[in-house]
Amino acid sequence: MYDRRSSRTSVFPERTLFDAIFQFLFSHRPVIFQQGELRFDLSTGSMVAAALAGAVMVAAIVTYRSVRGKGRLRDRIVLTGLRMAALAVVLFCLFRPTLVVRAAIPQQNVVAVLLDDSRSMQIPDWQGQPRGSYVREQFGGPESPLIKALSDRFLVRTFRFSATAGRLESANDLSFAGSQTRLGAALDGAREELTGLPVSGIVLVSDGADTSEASLSEALLGLKAEKLPVYTVGVGSAQLPRDVQIDRVSTPRTVLKDASLLVDVVVTQTGYAGSTVTVDVEDEGRIVGSEKVQLPNDGSPATARVRATASEPGPRLFKFRVAPLPDEVVTQNNVRETLIDVRDVREKILYFEGEPRFEMKFIRRAVDEDKNLQVVALQRTADNKFMRIGVDGADELVGGFPKTREELFSYRAIILGSIEAGAFSGDQLQMIADFVDRRGGGLLMLGGARSFGEGGYGGTPVADALPLAIDAKTRASEPADLARLQIAPTRAGQTHAATQIAATESASIARWKDLPQVTSVNAPLVPKPAATVLLSGTDERGRSQPVLTWHQFGRGKSVALTLQDTWQWQMHASISLEDQTHENYWRQLLRWLVDGVPGVVEAHSTSERVEPGEPVTIEATVLDKTYVELNDASVTARVTTPNGGSIDVPLEWTGDRDGLYRGRFVSSDAGTYEIAVDSSRGSDIVGSGVAFMRAGASDAEFFDPTMHEAPLKRIAEETSGRFYTPENAAGLAEDVRYAGRGVTSVEERELWNMPIVLLLLMGLVCAEWGYRRVVGLT
Repeated sequence: MYDRRSSRTSVFPERTLFDAIFQFLFSHRPVIFQQGELRFDLSTGSMVAAALAGAVMVAAIVTYRSVRGKGRLRDRIVLTGLRMAALAVVLFCLFRPTLVVRAAIPQQNVVAVLLDDSRSMQIPDWQGQPRGSYVREQFGGPESPLIKALSDRFLVRTFRFSATAGRLESANDLSFAGSQTRLGAALDGAREELTGLPVSGIVLVSDGADTSEASLSEALLGLKAEKLPVYTVGVGSAQLPRDVQIDRVSTPRTVLKDASLLVDVVVTQTGYAGSTVTVDVEDEGRIVGSEKVQLPNDGSPATARVRATASEPGPRLFKFRVAPLPDEVVTQNNVRETLIDVRDVREKILYFEGEPRFEMKFIRRAVDEDKNLQVVALQRTADNKFMRIGVDGADELVGGFPKTREELFSYRAIILGSIEAGAFSGDQLQMIADFVDRRGGGLLMLGGARSFGEGGYGGTPVADALPLAIDAKTRASEPADLARLQIAPTRAGQTHAATQIAATESASIARWKDLPQVTSVNAPLVPKPAATVLLSGTDERGRSQPVLTWHQFGRGKSVALTLQDTWQWQMHASISLEDQTHENYWRQLLRWLVDGVPGVVEAHSTSERVEPGEPVTIEATVLDKTYVELNDASVTARVTTPNGGSIDVPLEWTGDRDGLYRGRFVSSDAGTYEIAVDSSRGSDIVGSGVAFMRAGASDAEFFDPTMHEAPLKRIAEETSGRFYTPENAAGLAEDVRYAGRGVTSVEERELWNMPIVLLLLMGLVCAEWGYRRVVGLT
């Protein structure tokens, strides 16, 4: 900066005021000190006046200290403070402070205005009108307040954005029908289109509800690199007065036909605390389950555990719905949809029993009528002699328990009855552990005289897989004393799918209490740290022990049931002939045991639902028959479209992870797409897998429908812009003008002769005089 009054003026930008004062004292030349946008003029006259002001300050302090006997200490402190403040204002003026700003030259710079055109702008929470009404009111025509203020100073380019972004002639052309909001993509698009132009800033008008999965970080890096400030205007309420939302629904991708689903539905609300609502489950329009839930305090979630039966095979669209309530602002978020592949297949389970006993007979009888479960039994009748029950062919299990991984891994689950560890080779014991860990299968060990520690499993790979800790030093031994146990579900078991033996949770808990006692001959074992106990048993002396325990082991699940005679729940004298408790228990338990067990080829789309016309990413995990990942397979997906057409999509190994293949196609029509993935290796077929996904309009814009202030503030703060609400957005155009971007000119505004300074000085002097009169020091 250059002082036109003297070519010998020293300039000290961005340094301390004391440095400038010292320079003046030693150089005897006028000095201009500038800190940011504030400038001070240090001339001989101002420095002499400042010295006199300092002397007056000292004199004021001495004067008020000399009147100790005439007033209280508090009065002297207040009077001294008022005098110092008045003299400080005088001193401030003596240095002739000037505000130096860079202002955009009118009509020489461009401002981009980005307007949110998504469906969430239809939400009526701006003065009882839709959010889009604010956009049209402020930007709809040449005389609209904000667009006029910007147009008077800048060349305005207007954009619309939702799932895509583009130029816009008038805000009146907005439809507010976009199915997604992509803030990062909109900012990137505007920045790229304005490349090479003198840009003063970007104005972003939105409710901040970014429904894309992309991060804002990359878009912000580009804006910061070009020093483009973004001014965000948040439209909408931070909290809706009355709204109910189905926040989250947890469902599996695939289930067996006739599976009893136990689904956690999380409901949030504002304005309806204490009300009771019903969560309905619809399968293609047919109600298959309902559950009432009482809504808690505003903002607190409530979880409804809803039962539903998946009785129809194929890809099924399940809807979880709460009926709209009176005066509810948004009703579109009362429904969540999820696509579930209901598979009508028969899951094969290998049951190996070491001795004839009723338990095997009644387990097979319990699931005999379940067309989706096949229990293949292998019972030892003598050394190296076995009875096979339920096999598919003459060669199946002809040599006894499988001796190769490929043979064992063809089953989905294994049940080990009363069979000692010594009945297996070392490799077979490792194979059983690998069946759970690597293959992802289910393992269930039943109680018996040759099970758990009594069967000599301590220190074996199977013991590593089990959820109960067996001491490695434990060797095969005689059974423990018989314990008669009354079974009850634990807190975790009360809500678990495997322990539901009645129509409702409460009925199931009550039914467990009524069941007859059963027995265990195994010494109680301690659950491993990550294990979950679902059922516990209490003996005659009131001692409790875990009965049904499970944990995740590698890719699969491992379960321990320490009872030896659950058949009592079918044959006890207190159980009626029509009672289905035993059957329900074993069907539920075994269905859960095989649930989620993967095949050699597992396919899925990265998004369950996309908009028609959007790309779909297919991923497939490919393993060989021993469940080792393959990176050299030939993998192709055949996509069947809703109108019956087909698309062949080659999948390539990603290199990110062993066995992971990926490919893409573009959806066309709305509806359900079938993705059938086939894999081969040379001339050998590896396997196949099927997945489903949907294309259709999404209601994601109406979930979490409040104005999202955090991302809008982040965009403004990280780009040196500012965040506004409709209440304070009137000053936006003026703020953009003085942002210092684009083609600018320097403006100087003297602060020392502003009327407010004189009023402040007079106010301080009058305050001192008035206070002195009040305390009697005049």
